[in-house]
Amino acid sequence: MDEQQDIGPKIEKSFDLVGKRWTGLIIYVLMGGPKRFTEIHTMIPYLSKRMLTERMKELEEQGIVVRHVLPERPIRTEYLLTKKGTELGKILCQLSHWAENWVKE
Repeated sequence: MDEQQDIGPKIEKSFDLVGKRWTGLIIYVLMGGPKRFTEIHTMIPYLSKRMLTERMKELEEQGIVVRHVLPERPIRTEYLLTKKGTELGKILCQLSHWAENWVKE
């Protein structure tokens, strides 16, 4: 990266989004396919239900996640990544590979 390059608003906004606590993990979990709210919560146990709800709304507003209501009895709701979310998830998967090699527990 050129040291003289300005950080534009799109780059700043993307880092703000991914840098929010739990956002990256939620996207990473959804890379495994559609999940129900409780499944996401179970896979990220320290994430409160209130915070998960807040992050899911933010991700929906950004077009990264879509909430899909299944017409079953009882009604089931699943969350899945959009194309935009899947592209971001691929980047986060690369980060997970980096973490396996370089981050100490």
